[in-house]
Amino acid sequence: MSSSSTAASSTAASSPAAGVHGAVRAVAAVDLGATSGRVMIGRVGDGVLELEQVARFPNGPVRRPDGWHWDLEALWGHVRAGLAEALRREPSIESVGIDSWAVDYGLLDAEGLVAEPFHYRDERTAAGVDAVHAVVPFEELYRRNGLQFLPFNTLYQYAADPRVADAEVSLLIPDLLAERLTGRRVAERTNASTTGLLAVDTGEWDLALATEVGIPASVLPPLVDPGDTIGRAPADLAELPVVAVGSHDTASAIVAVPLSTPDAAYISCGTWGLVGLELPAPIVSDAARAANFTNEGGVDGRVRFLHNVTGLWLLSETVRAWSETDGAPVDLPLLLAAAADAPLPARLFDADDASLAGPGDMPARIAELLGTPVPGADAAERAVFARVIVESIADAFARAVRTAGTLADRSIDVIHLVGGGALNALLCQATADRSGLPVLAGPVEATALGNVLVQARARGCFGDDTSLEDLRRRVAEAYPPRRFAPRS
Repeated sequence: MSSSSTAASSTAASSPAAGVHGAVRAVAAVDLGATSGRVMIGRVGDGVLELEQVARFPNGPVRRPDGWHWDLEALWGHVRAGLAEALRREPSIESVGIDSWAVDYGLLDAEGLVAEPFHYRDERTAAGVDAVHAVVPFEELYRRNGLQFLPFNTLYQYAADPRVADAEVSLLIPDLLAERLTGRRVAERTNASTTGLLAVDTGEWDLALATEVGIPASVLPPLVDPGDTIGRAPADLAELPVVAVGSHDTASAIVAVPLSTPDAAYISCGTWGLVGLELPAPIVSDAARAANFTNEGGVDGRVRFLHNVTGLWLLSETVRAWSETDGAPVDLPLLLAAAADAPLPARLFDADDASLAGPGDMPARIAELLGTPVPGADAAERAVFARVIVESIADAFARAVRTAGTLADRSIDVIHLVGGGALNALLCQATADRSGLPVLAGPVEATALGNVLVQARARGCFGDDTSLEDLRRRVAEAYPPRRFAPRS
């Protein structure tokens, strides 16, 4: 799923000194998360790797009579306006790339979008899980697609959606927006790997699997790879080339993880925490399946071997509930500072408990798991509760790191934590303490940086034969990480 940051973005100067650093080139990155979206200008050159945020807009589920949806038309309007503003500020922009959360899709016919895309947290998918597993048991499914079990994987959503049978094509969220810009209906491979319909051994659509579970193979569009040009935007957006990036936001984020050793683990932390390793080949062992680890596509054919851990969603939903109770926003930095001074909790809760998955009264659900009273308006009580949340997330991160190392037979020696969670010093330190490993935090804007770097490489900004490791060295130089050493 998505690792998108819920934190405010860092921005660079809007006019880098081209005369000092040589030619500086610009691209636009559309980075969409489950709670907000941004349009960024990325500037690259000799010694230059900078981001400028030109638009930020809210995003989130909307309730309709038939369930939870995404308001795609509002999202499209924000993206289009953001790109226009980016071009106004930087007319030399050479291309645009789009990334977003995974699994959710829109169905199209000859006229366009059939209906609003469903939100992955909508409850309708339970019936799809039963329908798929009645035909293809999960053990076989894992061997074929390599994906951990998540009840909202696209495959299960399709099985619960009768409209699929009448659609011409299905496109995931970044591909839907690329289609709005270019008219082309394609699927970017890293995001397609999250649908459950991409063969883990070939990286191509498993058409036989689609047929077995009753999904028309015709709705699966042609695949493109990160770096491919999808098409061009309309004239009012300067006919910008639309370049496929790692359109699953975690795939883009991992591009910008400055992995410091061959045995480094990563955590891409935002709404979700994606905890894992970058591998050259998938692991589809029984042990990996039992541990619910997934094998998703990465840029340059790498494998993102990871486990989804519920991340800052738990904290943001708690803060949202308290803000609604108070009738005023809760000051999150102040809350976290107080939480850092609270005692280490004697008891934690399972951050991945199914009862915490949906929107609603998060403090009450967490309190029920802990067997404690729901905290009231008292600041000290809330600080203690926030500390429990952060430590529980960190504990889940540490367990996932240890499991990843065991499954891949690697001695993990450092954890790189990127995304919005890199701003949360309490979470970074707790992860170091509970894992017994140093945590290198940053960059915060890993997803946007990865989006920019893949575009820039495709546009020839770095010369020939630029590897993923070359791109990561640029990230490490431009955004040195902050180190958190484990404490006994």
